[in-house]
Amino acid sequence: MRLNDALPKEGSKKRRRRLGRGISAGQGASAGKGMRGQKARSGGSTRPGFEGGQQPLYRRLPKLKHFTVINPRQYTTINVSKLASLPANTEVTLDSLMSAGIVTANNGPLKLLGDGELSTPLRVKAAAFTAGARSKIEAAGGTCEVEEKTRG
Repeated sequence: MRLNDALPKEGSKKRRRRLGRGISAGQGASAGKGMRGQKARSGGSTRPGFEGGQQPLYRRLPKLKHFTVINPRQYTTINVSKLASLPANTEVTLDSLMSAGIVTANNGPLKLLGDGELSTPLRVKAAAFTAGARSKIEAAGGTCEVEEKTRG
């Protein structure tokens, strides 16, 4: 015989606890609810999700899909077509593009987008490339090198 075999006899019934009906009933006086407080009162329980007045989780979370990213990654973006004016085998970085006047503002690390055509081979160092930009730069005979983004 095992512990999980110890079951009440078929058809037997267990009497219900009669709470707060005197000391001889086994659960007299406070009926097992302790002394005082909200959980000792009749009907004294909070609704599901209540966190004691703190803003509950279901209200802290966004209601709708597609909510905005809190800390979005910001890049200085430029299309491949803008690089076509550069001479062959030039090393392209964010600093070199700013000194050439192709990019005017530094909005974060450089990201290359694939719009336009490129025929000159270039050595491009950027934080990110789209798949189209990478294929167009390499098809023109250039190289793509991903450099680590620096926070600043």
